[in-house]
Amino acid sequence: MYDLASKCSVLLAKDFVHNAFTVILNEETRNSRSLYVEMNQTVISIYPRLKISKMYNLSFTEENCQVLDQSLENSTMNSRQGTNKIEISDHKGVSVSCDFQYDLCTVTLAGWHHGISAGLFGTNDNEAGNEWMVPNGSFTDNVQEFTHSWQVNKCSLVPKKEKPCPITAKQNICKAFFEEPHSLLR
Repeated sequence: MYDLASKCSVLLAKDFVHNAFTVILNEETRNSRSLYVEMNQTVISIYPRLKISKMYNLSFTEENCQVLDQSLENSTMNSRQGTNKIEISDHKGVSVSCDFQYDLCTVTLAGWHHGISAGLFGTNDNEAGNEWMVPNGSFTDNVQEFTHSWQVNKCSLVPKKEKPCPITAKQNICKAFFEEPHSLLR
């Protein structure tokens, strides 16, 4: 266990062989964080402190912005949300669960993902000696270097002051597709 020394968005875990899943911890405004989970062309953004989540399908992005709020009945991913918990899983053995009451999220990977993922959560190959691998394949024992190496965006420690303005529902949808740091359309 270690404290996350970064105030930036960082890659927690990603399947680098089959690209089956990506889990990113995003730094939001006011020292809040969100969890970005992508699997099977579906993105779920989880905001534990706000006790909410947003879900949308990446395959719909070219068709129509309005489908952002549609339920994903045809999705190959399962999601279940209770009063204080959300669970997301797919048929390939990836599961993400967040308990809003305790501000605790877990990522569980089946054996199919043994040794093919990397990020701040390590290499998932049951080898203690290579858990602190950085993206270039080398190793470190420095927490700050390790967390910095898995940053997914350039950021500064001084937050930018933005002038608030009224945003319409359509602008929110377009913002999700074109302004979110991890959008494929950015």
